[in-house]
Amino acid sequence: MGRVSARSVRACVVGLAAAAGCAALLGTPAAAQPATEGAEGNGPDVIAHRGSSGMAPENTEAAIELAIEQNADYVEIDVQRTSDGRLVNFHDCTLERTTDVEEVFPGRDSYRVSDFTWDELRHLDAGSWFHDSYAGEPIVPLHRVFALTSGRTRVLAEISPCEQYEGLAADLADALLDHPGEAAARTRDDLAVQSFEIDDLREFHALLPDIPVGFLDAEVPTDGELADLAGWASQVNPQYTVTDQALVDRLHDLGFDVNVWTVDEPGAMRRMIDLGVDGVITDYPQSLTQP
Repeated sequence: MGRVSARSVRACVVGLAAAAGCAALLGTPAAAQPATEGAEGNGPDVIAHRGSSGMAPENTEAAIELAIEQNADYVEIDVQRTSDGRLVNFHDCTLERTTDVEEVFPGRDSYRVSDFTWDELRHLDAGSWFHDSYAGEPIVPLHRVFALTSGRTRVLAEISPCEQYEGLAADLADALLDHPGEAAARTRDDLAVQSFEIDDLREFHALLPDIPVGFLDAEVPTDGELADLAGWASQVNPQYTVTDQALVDRLHDLGFDVNVWTVDEPGAMRRMIDLGVDGVITDYPQSLTQP
């Protein structure tokens, strides 16, 4: 089958086609039905997790373009570094789950992103795992992400927590400072950076203090973590499953914005909106942007 048409995708997104039909069309589980509250108006920012990754292969141009079409306020991306120093948009520490790396490079000792050159990575298929219609979708370099989103939506960039990296926060800051394409995104309104590692956030903030930074946490942040972040971090972004009214109120009282992740179920979206969070990170941005 050829690439799924934008018209067909939109029909699935806004509920004009049956859920089962959309699942068959896209080769993926049907997207969550739209939440009753949208992000337009006074609602929270809608942050497309790895792009519109419920409807297109994550962190690809297709997912980014679809998120923009769905009016996401931000596209969330993941920053990693190749063995020859190129920054790319890729989530997993290794390549097997979402590319054909084992077919293209059989028998390699390591399939970590950081052990491949950019020239090697750019030949991989990062779309077929999701659906045949996305065959040949490439891994996206960071500068291409900014080219795609410039003037169209904002970017929330996560510094990869993969343990093999040292200096990745500084590399991201240097890329933003040194290259015109990336520098175009260096305003408070266009870009934010997040990480599970406070040290990475501190290193990035020291180099580019005008760009908001956010601490990602799968648990309720500790008093020590919040004290460490006070005065320089802009966001604390907890997993939605640990987020309640007391946590949101406390973080707001301390001056932090709150972006919860990764919220795909409509009931959970409604609960997070009712708590007054500032942003909802979701695989299905259309659930919050489409009426």
